[in-house]
Amino acid sequence: MKGLLAALVFVAVLPAQVVVCDSAPVYEPCEITVEFSAADIAAHPNPYATVQLRAEFRSPKGGSTKVMRAFWDGARTFRIRFAPDFEGRWDLRLISNIPAIDKKIFSFQAAPARTPGFIEVFNSRYFRYSAPESPHYWMGFTSLGFSTMPWETFTNLVDSRAQQKFNHLRGLVLGASDSAKTVFAEPDQPSVDHFRELDRRIEYLNSKGIVVDLLFAGADNELADLLPQSEQRERYIRYVVARYGAYNITWQGLEKFESYKEGRSLLHEAMGLVQRLDPYQHPRSTHTQATSSPIIGDGWMTYITHQGASDSLAVIDYETHLLPVVNAGVGVEGAINSDELRKRMWRVAIRGSYPTYASANELSAQETAGVQAATHLFDFFGQTRYFDLQPYYRLSGGHALSLQYIDGWDEAKGVEYVVYMEEPGPVDLLVPKSDYDVSWFNPVDGSWLDEKKKFKGDRYRGSPPDTNHDWVLYVRREGKKESFNKRYYLEARRVVPKDVEARPAELPFEIQFPDQPNLVAGETYDFNATVTKSTEAAKQMAWLWIGEVSGSGRSAQVIATDQFGRFQIPSGLTDRYPATFSLRLLGVDGAGRLYEGFRAFTLEKPGEPSR
Repeated sequence: MKGLLAALVFVAVLPAQVVVCDSAPVYEPCEITVEFSAADIAAHPNPYATVQLRAEFRSPKGGSTKVMRAFWDGARTFRIRFAPDFEGRWDLRLISNIPAIDKKIFSFQAAPARTPGFIEVFNSRYFRYSAPESPHYWMGFTSLGFSTMPWETFTNLVDSRAQQKFNHLRGLVLGASDSAKTVFAEPDQPSVDHFRELDRRIEYLNSKGIVVDLLFAGADNELADLLPQSEQRERYIRYVVARYGAYNITWQGLEKFESYKEGRSLLHEAMGLVQRLDPYQHPRSTHTQATSSPIIGDGWMTYITHQGASDSLAVIDYETHLLPVVNAGVGVEGAINSDELRKRMWRVAIRGSYPTYASANELSAQETAGVQAATHLFDFFGQTRYFDLQPYYRLSGGHALSLQYIDGWDEAKGVEYVVYMEEPGPVDLLVPKSDYDVSWFNPVDGSWLDEKKKFKGDRYRGSPPDTNHDWVLYVRREGKKESFNKRYYLEARRVVPKDVEARPAELPFEIQFPDQPNLVAGETYDFNATVTKSTEAAKQMAWLWIGEVSGSGRSAQVIATDQFGRFQIPSGLTDRYPATFSLRLLGVDGAGRLYEGFRAFTLEKPGEPSR
């Protein structure tokens, strides 16, 4: 017994131990492990909640400082993960509310990078890798339960997706609902085993060149239900940022944030904290039922997320906001057929957005027709200057992206044009006068067919090789494109927002329905926009109806993306009735001009009679 007591006393007085990595490649984690003694941590029965530990890292370039907080890894162990962004010696100082290690100084060496770095937003609408600066075409797949599926299934899926050219995985930090309830069976006691397994999986994904798009929680108010107090949510966000900020990730907020009772305020709380804590400023957004764009004004978002394959939503969000657009749900293969999924992915891409693939069988690594179509799409854009392409409207018979520039004589010059023809037929494309190479790309099998002669002129007219499926027309000045590539412009065209025309006299449409002053939340009404001008451009209008109750603190919501129909008024726009319901109708015509119409209504509480 005396020997046992002596051993226990000896353990209790052991000093805290700090182990720092000797070296780490740039943009890969260096891990600092702190093992506190029992005496040091005696005043902290729940270290996750009360121990404070962070490190200040001094860069070898310019002496700038980054701060990364520690995360609890069970018992008396804390870890700090930090990815250096420059080669050389990094000095670090620990700051803690446990005196034994407070203000201790250490160092490590950052070795040359083995990866192209973290992804970041550049030139408003695109992504690039940080070092060396190189473009990044986002091609994602969804696996919400990636953290809990069997390891062999997970590695088979990831290996297959990496070979198929996918470079993003979208998934839930806590796993599906049953898993999340286990991870946080107690709000202040996370399951360390779950997060250790998640570490392993994110490391594996990054090793395969796949960026992980992390959702903090699933739909149906999960974050608020599991962590009902703001202090509990803050600890969780701090924990996740500390644990995964040093990996190649993006933050994707909440699954279907509109399904939360206070989704907008919860996101403002959580993502504002991410914005302050993440020293790398990984791209930030949130998943959505339609679009995350209505909450851009809250100030933390750096890219827009879409759900669904609406042409109108893609067109109008692109032309309205200077942020990249990632579509997290163009469709689910198995729920829709592969042909339709392929067409949706191309519709998204040709509108300037980045597509994400999903399968009804999340565990399957099979190379389906939908997966093949995604790979062909990725390969096609990989040989373009996709980081310079913008929507182009001077055509009929399809939808297009283009790269043009203005020369020293203020003349428009064309470099390349991508035309997607979902319904193949004659195409009429107006371009600056020059000589162009012309090819047809088959999005079904990834094959090419080159036209034998160059096109010379300013108006290309032609038809695809057959009408059995959709086609892509690729018109370019190959020599000029190669010249651009050698100089490696990443900003051939400055991105500017569209001017919005809102004067009633100038609008090519008017809101005809609803034609009553009062509406009831949750009820369905006839909506209609009547086109008032007979121009060809006005007939090709893309539509977006948005409803909002100003001052409610709730997000505006997309009501519809069609010119007319029976649309439901969302029931979660406010808790206070009667309220002023603002209805905005945005339209982009066939020439790319942006318009906005507006009507105001009185919104009444569900179940109450209209006045």
